[in-house]
Amino acid sequence: MERLIEKYQRRIVFTQTDFVRSIMREINWQAHFIGIKGARGVGKTTLLLQYIKLNFDNMPEKALYVSLDNIWFSKNTLSELADSFVKQGGTHLFLDEVHKYPDWSVELKNIYDDYPELSIVFTGSSLLEILNARADLSRRAVVYTLQGLSFREYLNLTNQTNFKAYTLDDILENHAEISQHIVKQIKPLHFFTQYHKGRYYPFFWSKQRCIFKGLKKLLI
Repeated sequence: MERLIEKYQRRIVFTQTDFVRSIMREINWQAHFIGIKGARGVGKTTLLLQYIKLNFDNMPEKALYVSLDNIWFSKNTLSELADSFVKQGGTHLFLDEVHKYPDWSVELKNIYDDYPELSIVFTGSSLLEILNARADLSRRAVVYTLQGLSFREYLNLTNQTNFKAYTLDDILENHAEISQHIVKQIKPLHFFTQYHKGRYYPFFWSKQRCIFKGLKKLLI
């Protein structure tokens, strides 16, 4: 378990929180059992790590992030991890890529039932795998869907803007005022072509940052 903790701590150190997805504020993190589903590459891992960094910075021992495709689980079980974590004072367990662990739904149900003091957040790529899981977790877990970047989020990420989300009623009633507010800050159509070419998945930003860092080193 120590190796898992070391890897988790390293990932937290390198996790940036300057841009956080809107769904962070929509999830009821106080729920005891939370599932987050979404396609590969939409940012599920980053979402978990950002939440931990923003909320457990002063008590890191209370939270643990683990990806279930880790080789550690070839000789150890998820139930053993949860038991050891709780005995060491842990209260919030974040499990990434649960569908890569055999019989994950059954073990998660057992952990949920056996450790009522433990809050669990898990991610998976397939809605069907969660809803059709053998342990019927859909009746126990509050499940959210993480989509890729909306165009609004893309603009906020790449241009350091802070456009808020509007409801359909807001747009229908106040579209003129909203449009004027946006175009005063940015020309959205200028960026839409780039967004349309693969910017739905936020991992492009990591690659872009690496390019910027490389260019900066060359110029120094």
